[in-house]
Parts: sequence; structure tokens; C-alpha cells
Amino acid sequence: MLEILPLIVGVLLAQISPGPNSMAVISIALGSGRKPAIMASAGIAAGVLIWAGLFTFGIAAFFQIFPQSITFIKLLGGSYLLFLAAKACYGVFSSNSANRKHHQVKKTVKTSFLTGLLVVLTNPKAAMMWIAISTFLASSGVTNLDFIVLGLMFSASAMVIYSAYAALFSSNFALRSFGLFSTYINTAFAVVFGSLGAKLLFDGMKELRS
Repeated sequence: MLEILPLIVGVLLAQISPGPNSMAVISIALGSGRKPAIMASAGIAAGVLIWAGLFTFGIAAFFQIFPQSITFIKLLGGSYLLFLAAKACYGVFSSNSANRKHHQVKKTVKTSFLTGLLVVLTNPKAAMMWIAISTFLASSGVTNLDFIVLGLMFSASAMVIYSAYAALFSSNFALRSFGLFSTYINTAFAVVFGSLGAKLLFDGMKELRS
């Protein structure tokens, strides 16, 4: 077990560090409150578990045989991030604050869960990370059962870490700050999601041409 300890630490650090997952949870926490943000965290945790399950049952071989499937994920993920950027832009250009608030409240727990799930499942970096994890674990003699246990552990850690983001950014202080600086915050979300999405689309289209 000690030989895979660096891998475990690396995955935990990747979950803690800023990225599409944390940005999605933060945007939902600020716009719709704690419960939807926690449901988004649950969606991310479910996505992690799905990736772990897929690689447990050999999807890594599929990616090796059909590397263009990673390109498809890049195109899909880039499109979804641009969709999130467009929603953030809507918040920027909504001149009526009451309409903006109404728009944000529409984010239900179900759609929040789906947002978290889709952010993970359309993230090509998540696929590449699990390819690396599965390759490392296979060389370490880890069984399928061990892989499933690790998947459950990484799913649980994702739930804890992103729920902490949800709690932090749905606090009264964060919500008051968002009320004062919503235009700037939504602009930041639009820029981050838009730049990430555009890069994924550019890389995917570049790979299609090659």
C-alpha cells in the first residue's frame, strides 16, 4: 500500500487545487446557495466513481485502441465549459438585479448534481488522469477490488473537498460579497470557463485535422 501512497496524495492535491470542478461548485454556491452546491459536489463524486468503475473494467484499453475518443471528450468538454461561460455572461449582462437573482435561484438540486457530473465526465484531464492511475496501479499489482476501493476513496474525498468549497462560498459573508461584486465575479467565471472551454475545443479541432 505504501507504494501507491504518492498516487493517493497526488489525487487529493489535484482535487483541492482550482479547476473546472471547484469553479463549478463555487459558482453554484454563490448563485444558488449551499444545498445545490453540495449536490454539485455529489455529482462530482459520482463522476469520479464512474471514471474509476470504467477503468476498473478496462476502458483504458479502449482509449488506447481508439485515441480519437479523447479528442471527442475534449470537444464535448470544451463545448460544455463554453455553455457554462455563456450562463455566467448572462449574469453579467442582466441589467435587472431581481431578474438575475431569479435566474440564479432556478438552479435546482437536480440540475446542480447534473452540472457537477457533466463537468467531471466531459473533462479530458480526468480521463487522462485515470489512464495514468490505472497504468500505475496495474504495474503495482493492484487487483480490481483494490481499484474499486481506491475509486470509492477518491469519490469520498471529492465529496468532502468540494462540499467544503460549497460551505465556504455559500457563507453569509460570501453571499454578501457576491451581492456587491456579482458583475465582477460572474465576469471572472465567464473568463475562466470560456478560456478553458476554448482551449479544449482548439486542441480537439487541431487533433481532428492532424
